[in-house]
Amino acid sequence: MENGDIPENANEHCPGPQSESAGKSDACEGCPNQQICATAPKGPDPDLVAIAERMATVKHKILVLSGKGGVGKSTFSAQLAFALAARDFQVGLLDVDICGPSIPKMLGLEGQEIHQSNLGWSPVYVESNLGVMSIGFMLPNPDEAVIWRGPRKNGLIKQFLKDVYWGELDFLIVDAPPGTSDEHISIVQCLDATGVDGAIIVTTPQQVSLIDVRKEVNFCKKVGVKVLGVVENMSSLCQPITDFKFMRMSDNGEQKDVTQWVWEYMKEKAPEMLNLIACTEVFDSRGGGAVKMCNEMGVPFLGKVPLDPQLCKAAEEGTSCFANKDCVVSAPALKKIIEELIENNGWLMLLSNGA
Repeated sequence: MENGDIPENANEHCPGPQSESAGKSDACEGCPNQQICATAPKGPDPDLVAIAERMATVKHKILVLSGKGGVGKSTFSAQLAFALAARDFQVGLLDVDICGPSIPKMLGLEGQEIHQSNLGWSPVYVESNLGVMSIGFMLPNPDEAVIWRGPRKNGLIKQFLKDVYWGELDFLIVDAPPGTSDEHISIVQCLDATGVDGAIIVTTPQQVSLIDVRKEVNFCKKVGVKVLGVVENMSSLCQPITDFKFMRMSDNGEQKDVTQWVWEYMKEKAPEMLNLIACTEVFDSRGGGAVKMCNEMGVPFLGKVPLDPQLCKAAEEGTSCFANKDCVVSAPALKKIIEELIENNGWLMLLSNGA
């Protein structure tokens, strides 16, 4: 639209928020947006030109989204970055979860600081081909709360996009906050001119999470961002049976640890059981989970990742689950999802072309 998108609650003959007469014409009288339109800057945003120039060296941009917090979105973003870097891609991970920046912790970069050069802000590097940027590197105290309104958050996102010098990247992974807030609109608008490959949406199986994921899918459709697929995280609790503790409950509710007795019993009576993986559902998935939702909304389902204590441990330690021999449940599931993403989107060509 020539004069910008018309707000849904605008008056009938709205001239458009980018018009010179926005907020000033007779048609604007009584409009709830009148004051905002009258004072907002008009014309193209000069920052978008700088962002487009900076993003020209980034081949692919992937958003990682979730409808709710606590579903493992940042864990997935971190492990996706580790996996792509392990395949010799040049990878950047941008944390725009301004109020909850957990990426520095999950990449083992706590306590690191941002440095500036004549080329701009320098990312903090895990490896030579894996750089990270987050507001977490800018906080003097990790316990300090970031209490910012939308405009200030959006200003920092713009600054990250136009001032960080990534160099040549195959992938820029953007870890966004949960929901569909200012930050999401800002990142999509800022990257619109340079193109976004799409979004990966992370959810858990229960309806409480899927209700909000449906909103996330609709957000992507409205702003023109392709949904690369949905990942169902924490689909069930899975771990080797030897990693479990076994307790006996007494009549008065006290618990007694009988793990050693169970192990000795299995070794003697059923040693083949020691190699089993035990699984149980944590969340109610009787509604069909993410698979059913994807079928109904016409978006790809990428796969399920179990709730694995070893993956949680890798996230706490800031390490790759793929380099951890104990991640026998989650690592194969994540690897399959990431390999499918690479294959379905033709990203393997980056390596075959010497990128």
